Amino acid sequence: MAKAKRTLKWQRDPEGMRLRILEAAKQEFSAHGLAGARVDRIAANAGANKRMLYYHVGNKDELYLAVLEGAYDKIRSEERGLDLEHLEPPEAIRRLIEFTWGYFLRNPEFLSLLQTENLARAKHLKRSAKVKSMHSPFVEMIRTVVRRGVESGDFQVTVDPVQLYISIAALSFFYLSNSATLGVIFGRDLLAKDAKDERLAHMAGLVLAALTGRSAELFAIAKPSKPRSVVAQTA
Repeated sequence: MAKAKRTLKWQRDPEGMRLRILEAAKQEFSAHGLAGARVDRIAANAGANKRMLYYHVGNKDELYLAVLEGAYDKIRSEERGLDLEHLEPPEAIRRLIEFTWGYFLRNPEFLSLLQTENLARAKHLKRSAKVKSMHSPFVEMIRTVVRRGVESGDFQVTVDPVQLYISIAALSFFYLSNSATLGVIFGRDLLAKDAKDERLAHMAGLVLAALTGRSAELFAIAKPSKPRSVVAQTA
């Protein structure tokens, strides 16, 4: 009887079950990588069984790709809510830096998934028909901000929006993904609140100085603008 009730529940809410499976899979893949992840653990943590998992998503590789696509969709969706097109260009770039930094802090599993897929030479991501289409509007949004900045005289150079975003993401990603080793090498707690605040100010100053031609010190001494709820940072 209990088994029949569970079956009826997931049949009544197939999308809810699929979302629970994907969330459990995201945690499993980020903690253990693709090779170390176990379908049995994913199913158990989702309150499902392997049959339900295969029915809703597919085999292990299909599940992993669905998690990757979901991870990219989530960050691109939140970036679209930044309203960059209605901000002055320097403030738009600052907000993008703050968001990227805050998002990586709040979603360490995203960084783990990226590391896992890069070790696989993006083998699974290459199969995705969705990911490339997610990024085109985002690239155009950055291109528009840069163009407006040049036209207004705020920015001195026109930069490739893809290169700009990679630089912003790299400044955050390398610091966070290597904080343990860097902390030992330089004798600092790089994840202490003051250290994270200093890092964010440094990144904003560095990028804005490159775009505007002004001294980084003029930007770095200013405290980061208070993020909206969507970009709130966590310790």
